[in-house]
Amino acid sequence: MSNNPVFSRIDRESERGYAGFRQAPQAATASAATDSLSAQQLQEMYNRPSAGPVETKRLTIDDVVMKTVGLFAVVLVFAAIGWVLPVDVQLVALLGGVAATLVLGLVIAFRKTISVPLIVLYAMAEGVFVGVISNSYADAFYQPGQDTLFQGIVPQAVTGTLAVFVGMLLAYKTGLVRVTDKFRRIVTLAVMGYAIFALVNFVYAIVAHQPFGLGGTSALGFGISLFAIGLASMMLAVDFDSIDRAIAAGAPEKYSWLLAHGLVVTLVWLYLEILRLLGRLRSN
Repeated sequence: MSNNPVFSRIDRESERGYAGFRQAPQAATASAATDSLSAQQLQEMYNRPSAGPVETKRLTIDDVVMKTVGLFAVVLVFAAIGWVLPVDVQLVALLGGVAATLVLGLVIAFRKTISVPLIVLYAMAEGVFVGVISNSYADAFYQPGQDTLFQGIVPQAVTGTLAVFVGMLLAYKTGLVRVTDKFRRIVTLAVMGYAIFALVNFVYAIVAHQPFGLGGTSALGFGISLFAIGLASMMLAVDFDSIDRAIAAGAPEKYSWLLAHGLVVTLVWLYLEILRLLGRLRSN
């Protein structure tokens, strides 16, 4: 299917008989039980409506939406904490947030079982990181006399992120963007490559005291930002497709946490890249 850990787990669960596959022992037990039922009892069972995803504890879109909203709430709360941290603590919080998200992200992706506490802990660390970064951009590009709601760089980045999210969702739902296996592989490899570049770029920005990293405010820097925003947008389409595939495969409800985690990570990444692009624009 793909290298997505979500679907690797679904395949393994299916092989073990989850979501209705290969459940011969249960079927045999059910058959023995029905032999002892009366005709009236059998008729009543037949007339009952079939069990839906909620009754069978299978994944639904509502599960993913609720978990996504919950994780976003955690990110926002801890972003507010990161925003108000003292200046002398912000650098430590920034480095700690980066290290924590890297370690927790790898553990969550490759852990055999889904750990909700780890996912929530990731959202907490990510929130602090986002809050510190957002505050640094807001201070660096504060413009007296233009501090209305949509003129600040952070509100603009949030608005841009929501616009891209809605646009990609519509493009995906209308079929304008189709997520094929080839598309998924290309985007996944590109994201892995960019993740390595972003880590190197982050270290360079800290060491060289260059807020935008490689490229700065040159044409190269703008090209890097536009490429990253485009790649994050394509990753959103992959996330939407992952949710649809998981629901269609009858994945267990617990996968809603993993899917919500992936969607939140992509949206935060998109927000940070838009924030960086706006910073580059305001530096010229």
